[in-house]
Amino acid sequence: MVDRILIDTLQLKSRDFAQRWRDAIRKAPQLRHYNALQDEPLEQLNAPVYPVLSRTLDRGIDRSLVGNFFVSLGKTRMQASFPVSEVIYALNLTQQTVIEYLMTDFVLDNPLRMYQAMGAITRVAEFFILGCFYTTKGFLEATYTHMSKHDAVSEALLKKYFRDDFFFKKD
Repeated sequence: MVDRILIDTLQLKSRDFAQRWRDAIRKAPQLRHYNALQDEPLEQLNAPVYPVLSRTLDRGIDRSLVGNFFVSLGKTRMQASFPVSEVIYALNLTQQTVIEYLMTDFVLDNPLRMYQAMGAITRVAEFFILGCFYTTKGFLEATYTHMSKHDAVSEALLKKYFRDDFFFKKD
């Protein structure tokens, strides 16, 4: 069971988490595309993750909710010309932001709260691993579609290099 305070905090203070994430992004020089953004647009990229995480911690993993959210995120980032490596690293920093909150700001005043925090960390990690999977899937699907429609790459060549099972792709 995850503490209700954590679930509510993720939901209600997503902007605060996005600001912490922004600070982590600013410290990562390898995230050039993210660092090229002003603070407000950068935070807006990240703020929607926390309510989805909150719902997942509250109700359990809903692959359809998590999948749809992260596939869409991957497609959006590809269309905005972010490198997939930066997108995945930025997701990792989002996970670290939540875990750091659990370890520093979340009040661990008794053994039960400590136990709940450990369980929450495990569930947060599961959420972001699944998020990375679906983000990559969405990113690759958007790349496949773009190359097919705009770059006139043949279907045979696309199938050779894009072996993933996209929702629309027929084998």
